Order: sequence, then structure tokens, then C-alpha cells
Amino acid sequence: MSSAHSSLPVSRTTSSTSGDVVQSPTFSPLYQQIKKLILQALQASEWRPGELIPSEMELASRFGVSQGTVRKAIDALAAENLVVRRQGKGTFVASHLEARSQFRFLRLKPDVGLAHYPDNVIVEARRMRAPADIARQLDIKTGDSMIFLLRIQSFDGAPTILEELWLPSAIFKGLSVERMRDYKGPMYALLETEYGMQMLRATERIHAVAADAKTAELLKVPLNTPLLSVHRVSYTYEEKPVEVRRSFYVTNGHHYHNELS
Repeated sequence: MSSAHSSLPVSRTTSSTSGDVVQSPTFSPLYQQIKKLILQALQASEWRPGELIPSEMELASRFGVSQGTVRKAIDALAAENLVVRRQGKGTFVASHLEARSQFRFLRLKPDVGLAHYPDNVIVEARRMRAPADIARQLDIKTGDSMIFLLRIQSFDGAPTILEELWLPSAIFKGLSVERMRDYKGPMYALLETEYGMQMLRATERIHAVAADAKTAELLKVPLNTPLLSVHRVSYTYEEKPVEVRRSFYVTNGHHYHNELS
């Protein structure tokens, strides 16, 4: 990908029966085309999470466009949290290891005080066959091998989040149940570090539910305590679903925080 001249999609024109020139619907602004090329390089792991990407001038030379066009493309990538600009240092591939990224997917915040990452305890970790509903959400076959995790996240010693996670074994080859049991940090940081897997976005469905007997026992709350149920599907490059997660939140002292723009 040394030059943009052979890689950039070009708008094509055709003539109608009346002789008028008609613009092809495949046209997109130049900065969007450059954004797509940079995204392809990120997907191919040309630059890994946390690494510095080439300067705007270098990318402009590589793609045969102006520095302003590259800047606009990078601005669009930064707005989607795919890259991070650092004043005086350059632009880096976004990483789940950064403190600012840990709360991008953890939306539960304390009513009082500063947000901090919870302690994790794996209650259950095992291999299993994908149930039909989970397989459908991950675009895999029913019965495919998966790793299932059940974990509790606690804030200041109080169990607050109970999570069920499903990860396809075909994507996370070599991921062992033992490794998952021993790991205590942010899950997305582990998947990024050991598998180069970037969670770029997620869709969530939120419901109010009452704690059943098992959930109440694990979260140490009374039976039928009101909980927030959050069902998430996480995606990586090319809109590929790679994780299903169902969480139950205790909201005594915490709230679900989201910013809309």
C-alpha cells in the first residue's frame, strides 16, 4: 500500500440515453477513502494497539493526497475511538490498556466519588457448545466450541456486577480455561494483548429485572432485588461480532452512565 493511485476507489461517470453524465453512486469524499485505507492497515495489524502511526505528512506522501485530507481522515478515526491523538507526540492506535479506554465499555459509575475499575473474580470458566441464540448473535454455527465465563466484579469489596461471557474458540485459539481463571484485569485488555483483538463498538439492550435465587446468592442481595440487565454484543473490524455478554448490575450506590451526542 505504497501509493494511493492504485488503491483509492475512483468515482465513475456514465452517460444516460439522453447524453447527460450521471455520477456513479460509489463516490465518497476523498478523506473517507483515506480513512478506509488507514482502517485496512489497522485491521491488518500494520500498527498494533498502543503503537504510533506514521505522521500526517508521511501518510499524505504514501497515499498521494494533501496533509489536510489525511488530518480529516484521522479526525474521523479519532471520533470513533480507533486512534488517539497525543499533543506533541503524534497519533496512536487506541488500546484497551489505557486508563481512558477502560471506562469506554464499563458504563456503571458510582453515585459519589470517582469511577474506578472493579476487582474481578472468575466464578466459572469452561468450554461448551454454542447454544442456538448465542451462535446466531456471533454468526457462528450452533454447537461450535466456545469459552463460557461467569465472573463477579466488586467495588470496594461489594459484589456489584455479575457477568456471563461467551467467546468463540475459533477466534481466540489457544485461550485456555486456566488462563481465564487466573486473569484478574480488564477482559478486553487481555484479548487485545494476547490475540490482537480490538473491541471497537458494542450494541446493548437494557432491561429492569428481579434477581433470581442464583444471581441473588452470587451478588449477596435479597431475592427479587431490582437489577439492571445489560445484554451486549461486541464487534471488531468489519463489523464482526466476537463476544456476547450478559451483565446484572446492582444499582444501590451506582448508576448506568451514558453520553449522547
